[in-house]
Amino acid sequence: MNKELYEQITNALVEDGYIIIPHAINNELSAKLLHKAKEVNNYKRASISRTLNKQINDERRRDKISWLDHDNGVQSEFLNFAEGLQTYINKELFMGIRYFESHFAIYEAGDFYETHLDAFKDSKNRVVTLVYYLNEKWSEDDGGALVVYDTQNNYLTTVIPHANTMVVFLSDTFPHEVLIANRTRYSIAGWFRVDNSSY
Repeated sequence: MNKELYEQITNALVEDGYIIIPHAINNELSAKLLHKAKEVNNYKRASISRTLNKQINDERRRDKISWLDHDNGVQSEFLNFAEGLQTYINKELFMGIRYFESHFAIYEAGDFYETHLDAFKDSKNRVVTLVYYLNEKWSEDDGGALVVYDTQNNYLTTVIPHANTMVVFLSDTFPHEVLIANRTRYSIAGWFRVDNSSY
């Protein structure tokens, strides 16, 4: 099952640079991850800097995050999937990915993230981005959509953050933003990286 999905993602990265997959893994995993995300009590404000002097900027982003770790439970189930994808991408595309990092992200009503790239400027680090949505019964009126642009900053597509929807794209290629959420929105954001792990 996973191998077919890994192949679908890898082919899309080569052909288009991105892919949107509704009903990506399974609804049970998405539901368990949503339950876990709601249990988390150590969310912290997300920064906009990769330096040790983390910068909090309400004008650019307002989400809160909590990093995932192997827990022999639902987090491990998701991380095992991602690490399997890492192995497959390296085998097929020779990208030299060294590790995968990810966090739960919570956007409360009024929160957003302005247009940005996931790869840090002038630094080889994040090469592939993976976003997995956990929101049940989500409508367009709930806001919080992901808007993706092409390399010329032209509109490309909008993704409604429905549960069990996955988006994968090249980190240094597609600017994107999260529109203002009108109710609490949960997701997992992750990156396949080629630099040395900071852990």
